[in-house]
Amino acid sequence: MVRFFKSLFLNTNLFYALAILSVLFLFSYWFTFLFLWTSLLLFAISLTVLLDILLLYKPNEAILAVRKLPEKFSNSDPNPVPVQVTNNYRLRMDLVIIDEIPVQFQKRDFIKTMQLAPNETKTFTYELTPRQRGEYIFGYLHLYVSSPIGLITRRYSFDQNQSVKVYPSFIQMKQYDFLSIDHRKTNFGLKKIRRLGHTMEFEQIKEYIPGDDVRTINWKATAKKGALMVNQFQDEKSQPLYSIIDVGRVMKMPFNGLSLLDYAINSTLAFSNIALKKQDKVGLLTFSNQIHQSLPASSKKSYLLSISDMLYNVNTKFLDSDFGLLYGVIKRKITHRSLLLLYTNFEHISSLKRQLPYLKGLSQQHVLVVIFFDNTELKQLLDKEAQNLSGIYQKTIAQKFDYDKRLMVKELEKHGIQTILTAPENLTVNTINKYLEIKSRGIL
Repeated sequence: MVRFFKSLFLNTNLFYALAILSVLFLFSYWFTFLFLWTSLLLFAISLTVLLDILLLYKPNEAILAVRKLPEKFSNSDPNPVPVQVTNNYRLRMDLVIIDEIPVQFQKRDFIKTMQLAPNETKTFTYELTPRQRGEYIFGYLHLYVSSPIGLITRRYSFDQNQSVKVYPSFIQMKQYDFLSIDHRKTNFGLKKIRRLGHTMEFEQIKEYIPGDDVRTINWKATAKKGALMVNQFQDEKSQPLYSIIDVGRVMKMPFNGLSLLDYAINSTLAFSNIALKKQDKVGLLTFSNQIHQSLPASSKKSYLLSISDMLYNVNTKFLDSDFGLLYGVIKRKITHRSLLLLYTNFEHISSLKRQLPYLKGLSQQHVLVVIFFDNTELKQLLDKEAQNLSGIYQKTIAQKFDYDKRLMVKELEKHGIQTILTAPENLTVNTINKYLEIKSRGIL
């Protein structure tokens, strides 16, 4: 009985009817003939309400609904959420659907209306775009059902406490994976790198054709075969590559709803996927005032899942990062010459100079690429014309910060350290470009 009353709601049409009856009963005080007709009308409305209740609560007839959540969501991407609704009544029903979306979205106005014919099933889909990694809990899926009479509404509730995990952007990862296979990287801003030479990993000996490099002629094979033969080389494989992510307080800065850390994590996943496709070894290391997560380099195809699972739990630490500790750990644990992609951020030239001795030490043994970020908010301020003295002051400060960023790039390049200064939204593209450039030039 309690469940019955909790699921029963009175529609506005019923309140309108009761309001009209109240007015008629009031006027029946002066016009007595109205009393009989109003009483009959009240009796008819009461019978209609009972009939509506019987229709909605008839046994073995109900509305069924299911929210079909995917196994995981992709961070910063639109993720579809299908909902399937089935009408098992013998009448056309009007539905109002309210979904209790996870609190992280701060979306409290979700509502969907539809009509369902008898025994009809419909599926509708809405999209959610998460902005942070973690576990998201969905509440009830509520359906408010009304018959054609429209005086009473019955509530159905389904799928309590469904959960889904939000992982780093595997949609972007698959996008760049497809492009790398299809050799159409220029469509998404990835540039072709002119090969400056060839790598030294031998592939095969083949017959010379016009256009082959004459410096690769194999004279012994030529003498044996009686025709010009050349050595063919291929990109070196199984080179160790490490993504090193600074999870200190400098990576907490938000841009377009995502922190710099989330941009770095999405880029790491996409880059690692492409590197594995090219049969290189990929590893991972995160640090702030201590080393948090570490994965040795491996070329196993299944390693991408391990990287994704580790990145799922990475959070920003509100502490200054210890580059001295990072230098010591890398020197001790990464003994082979490797490509190190260091995701961090410097806002002042003084902060870079404090860490420069450690960066120079890493670059002596490895190919180090320091990746840090342009402040896009400052870019907007630089492009805006100053209207008053305060605007001139703000623009001057913005120019100083922008100049410091360019100065940092020059300072790093002066010491032979590769750099990427990028807007957060272009991070993945620029990182993959740098990787392809290093591979093509045989720097590693």
